[in-house]
Amino acid sequence: MYWSSTTLALALAVATAFEQHVLSNLTDVSYAQAGIMTMQDWYNEATGLWNPNLWWNSANILTVLADFAALDQSLDEVAHHVFENTFEKAQKNDFQTLRIMTPHSISRYQWPHFPPGYTEPASVGSAGFLNDFYDDEGWWALAWLKIYDITKKQRYLKAAIDIFEDMKTGWGATCGGMWWNKQHTYTGAIENELFLAVAAQLANRASNKDDYLQWALKEWEWFQGTGMINAEYNINNGVDFDTCENDGGTVWTYNQGVILGGLVELHKASPDDSYLVIAEKIAIAAIENLSDSDGILHEVGEPHCGVDGSQFKGIFMRNLQILQAARPNDRYERFINDNVESIWLNDRGNGNQLGLVWSGPFISADAITQSSACDALVAAL
Repeated sequence: MYWSSTTLALALAVATAFEQHVLSNLTDVSYAQAGIMTMQDWYNEATGLWNPNLWWNSANILTVLADFAALDQSLDEVAHHVFENTFEKAQKNDFQTLRIMTPHSISRYQWPHFPPGYTEPASVGSAGFLNDFYDDEGWWALAWLKIYDITKKQRYLKAAIDIFEDMKTGWGATCGGMWWNKQHTYTGAIENELFLAVAAQLANRASNKDDYLQWALKEWEWFQGTGMINAEYNINNGVDFDTCENDGGTVWTYNQGVILGGLVELHKASPDDSYLVIAEKIAIAAIENLSDSDGILHEVGEPHCGVDGSQFKGIFMRNLQILQAARPNDRYERFINDNVESIWLNDRGNGNQLGLVWSGPFISADAITQSSACDALVAAL
């Protein structure tokens, strides 16, 4: 078929106008709504989790849904049903899995396919949203705190309080701070950041503020002393048991994110500008060191991030938005919007499925990549 230069120019103009229309409206609620509705395709009504019966990921997916519900009421019927259903059913599951964390990797195994030397099943889900991993517990505590903020139902606050009580038993690792798991195999940044975030949020919500605030302050003092926040203000993965210092492990995006939300909450509970100053330095370092030349965020190992790493970028975006709300910065806003534009234009498949590599091209999607991208879409709102 022959296309005249005039026809081609007109087609290009129409395409350009459409793209500009999309870019100028990406903060419209309809985009996040569309992404979340697709996300719900993976929701398992029977288990209260997102398929394939994800555990800690489901806590994060639930938080995405709650964050959206806090901003817009268009999906309230769906959201509040999921809150109730997941609270009732998810904690009745008991999947046997094993995760092994090292400074540079996170490996996951499903029973009975454990590696040599690991013969005892480790519970993933159980009553009260407790299990063998303190970071898993922290994700669920944050999810229920968000839902408490929306619903004001005391059972969600109580769930978070009960989870925190169990998390406290993980304090006192070899080098101080929190153990990652109840088998005491590693001390990482993430469980300590989550411990800080949950303690600080409870200090701002529960009746006995002082107790939770002291835990948050104790955690933050220890965390700073480890050197896990390196000279570039990136956070490495954990602590070396031989030196009790930074282990030089992988700089995962979620470790740069959870700390932001935790420090914002700590600042609310105990106003001290130094908390927000260091949060800003961590945020800027992540933007500068973990993004490509177009300002699009990437995870280490893309596109092979597994079921853990595929969740991480959205967690960073969620917490960057929390920092943006507390300490507005045009750079954060531009970064969030640039990533959302790239997700929608370059990493979107049929049915508004959203993939892992936000710079594109779209490869495939699952509940994890979908929810991680939706974190960014909601942040843009």
